[in-house]
Amino acid sequence: MPDRALPWRTAWTLARRDLSARFRGLRLLLVCLFLGVGAIAAIGTLTGSIDRELTTRGREVLGGDIELRTWQRSLSQEEIKALARYGKVSPGLRLQAIARKGELTAPVALKAVDTNWPLYGRLELQDGRKVGAPPRGSVWLSEGTAARLGARTGDRISLGGVDQRIGGIIASDPEKLSEGFALGDSAISALDLPERAGLTTAGAMYRSATRVRFADPQRDPEIVIDALAKQFGDDAFETRTRNAASPSTQRFVSRMGQFLALVGLAALAIAGIGIGGGVSSYLEARRTSIATLKVLGATSGDIARIYVLQVGAAALAGSLAGLLAGVLVTPLLAQALGALLPVDTGFTVSPAALLTAMAYGLLVALVFAAPPLARARSFPAMALMRARVSPLAGNSKAWLLPVCLGLCAIVALALLNAAQPLVTLGFLAGAAALLGLLALIGTGIRTLAARMPRPRDPMLRAGLANLHRPGAQTGALVTALGFGLSAFVLIAAVQTSLDANIRRTVPARAPDFFVLDVPKDKAGAFRDTVKAEVPGAVVRMVPNLRGRILAYGPRDHMTRVADLKEIPEDAWALKGERGLTYSVGVPEGSTVTSGKWWPEIHRGEPLVSVDEKFAQTVGLKVGDYVTVGLLGVERTARIAALRRIDWDTLGFNFVLVFSPNAIADAPHNLAATIELPRGKATAGLLPMLVRAFPSSSVIETGTLLRDARDLLDQMTLAILAAASVAVLAGLAVLLGAIAAARASRTYDNVILRVLGASRGQLLLLQITEYGLIAGVLAVIALATGSAMAWAVIVKLFEFEWLPDWPRILAVLGAGLVLIVSFALAGSLPLLRAKPARALREL
Repeated sequence: MPDRALPWRTAWTLARRDLSARFRGLRLLLVCLFLGVGAIAAIGTLTGSIDRELTTRGREVLGGDIELRTWQRSLSQEEIKALARYGKVSPGLRLQAIARKGELTAPVALKAVDTNWPLYGRLELQDGRKVGAPPRGSVWLSEGTAARLGARTGDRISLGGVDQRIGGIIASDPEKLSEGFALGDSAISALDLPERAGLTTAGAMYRSATRVRFADPQRDPEIVIDALAKQFGDDAFETRTRNAASPSTQRFVSRMGQFLALVGLAALAIAGIGIGGGVSSYLEARRTSIATLKVLGATSGDIARIYVLQVGAAALAGSLAGLLAGVLVTPLLAQALGALLPVDTGFTVSPAALLTAMAYGLLVALVFAAPPLARARSFPAMALMRARVSPLAGNSKAWLLPVCLGLCAIVALALLNAAQPLVTLGFLAGAAALLGLLALIGTGIRTLAARMPRPRDPMLRAGLANLHRPGAQTGALVTALGFGLSAFVLIAAVQTSLDANIRRTVPARAPDFFVLDVPKDKAGAFRDTVKAEVPGAVVRMVPNLRGRILAYGPRDHMTRVADLKEIPEDAWALKGERGLTYSVGVPEGSTVTSGKWWPEIHRGEPLVSVDEKFAQTVGLKVGDYVTVGLLGVERTARIAALRRIDWDTLGFNFVLVFSPNAIADAPHNLAATIELPRGKATAGLLPMLVRAFPSSSVIETGTLLRDARDLLDQMTLAILAAASVAVLAGLAVLLGAIAAARASRTYDNVILRVLGASRGQLLLLQITEYGLIAGVLAVIALATGSAMAWAVIVKLFEFEWLPDWPRILAVLGAGLVLIVSFALAGSLPLLRAKPARALREL
């Protein structure tokens, strides 16, 4: 009759008595879980807080329950009447303008609003007032614009050439997130100002934004949008709802949160190796206790209960400490990210994020602690007693089920929380492949070391033997070193690629000025004004229109954009209205790669040239057709040429360039760039252009470039700070692997000391062992770390893969030195071991 199993209560009593209050022996498990769980908890809490803030404030952020946008026209009376059936309507206009005070100027994103604005929330001014639309003749001005103009409340400025009084300085605009990118800070005026300033004449670049506040707050905005589309057509206007008030912001937060969560998961995966090593080391130290319990009649199940409870208590303590640290560090993380965050998150706790982080931690502890626990419970007492000279062999059947269940749960949890499941799945597959590769490399190193000829030097021979002897920690060291070095390569590759993308996307050299809405009939006067003020200036002018791609493909089988269930990520030109232009010749910065450009005088079928990358994404080729909506009229043109665009300069780059006979008859103005000779001052040109062309928007690029670089640099620092958690976990695992091998190494070193080896020779022995492993792994880490960085840069952030290989190799070399130094530092206690004392304890 089998012995009765030890009750869980009794097992806990035994476990508690044997478990140190300071978790001696299980500290590596605590540290690893603390780092991994803390990282995931902080990241999840931060992104959850942002999402919750955006969702709960959806109406305020959007400024209504729904918003309808149109380019270069306001909504018709029929459209306004249809909207009024659902509630209060607030029409508005959005456009670029120039604010001027004396000789000082500043570009502004002008928001002209009616008396119903804002439908939700209130605008807050710096003097504490909460206000709505400004009275006619007054303007609410942003703090940045006021500072540039040296203006304050009560001063008078010229806005678009019309005199206005500054009624107050904006402190907080609840709609700022929904407005999108603008070339300048906000200025809010009465609705009639753009028309009085001549900023909405035919061809001018402006956008209407009409919001509706539902009379019934429970009305579903999606149903209203569908009804309006049926009445006026899918292409009549762009729409947004309170449920997605700032989709670009939410997409950015989701992508960044997913990447940071994957970094935390990688840290946990690395930490899992340390957990396995730490539990193995802990159980090795209790080998005699386990054997004694078995001699006294404890069953394998009893042993499992006792040590599962001990390891579980340590895992729970480490995870809870990580959760606490994650919550406490979230405000600091939010402050460090600064301008990257779209909203003020405050100090909030996300139960879902904390539960997810806790689940990750406990599941990783289960997966990596199961094998050593199964090994300890499966052997008889005498086998445990002989484990020093006859290491225990593993029995995979005992731990295969819990490990597989734990892995499946981790994958399911990661996919459940993923914004991009395929990217997450690829990351998890890559991590598993890396673990498997490192395990194979560890086995290969042991096998190769066993078969290599024995060196004559005794220390080298002993160092080589340490790689394959019974009980060698080669596998654990290979995994720890491999992950650590791969993390160094990953960080270097991500940083250098982001830096290169910053330089490429925000180039150091760009036109000195952008000018929007230059009247066609004043193009010559504009050019003469610039040349008179700055001789030698290069002025480039292009027609500038706005339109939306409605359909594309073969003439008899065109795809309607409105019928697409989902627009591919790289097909961004299909989303909303885009810049359009026409040209007689190939635009500067473009190279024709397929087809032929139209002749200088073309009177035949309307033609268009398309960016080749966009064409590849949506499956277009020369001979296909593109239909665009332009001021409510459909224009169709045949694709005559594909071209490659050089995006490295901030010039005019249009996805669609038409032949003049396709769209030149539509009302439009010109856009211009001005590039000044090196060393020429720009101070006098800007105010002169503002005075001569008050309806045009003149934007100096220097400030914009600096702001963009600062923002992208901040994003890079955030990514590197998160990735440093993985590096810390890797170092903790390395030290844990060294600690796990300390007992057996103490035995070996003592024997060598008795045989006459000096401390210098023992140090050479350690250098030989770690140097051989690190040298092999450096090559593997270069490949694996680069592959993971490529996935992050190209697949997750959709940037160009532009690594700086010399810097990456330098970082890899520094990582080698750092890791080997840590390994040797962890081995120094072995050199101080006293032979007589050590032999008595072994």
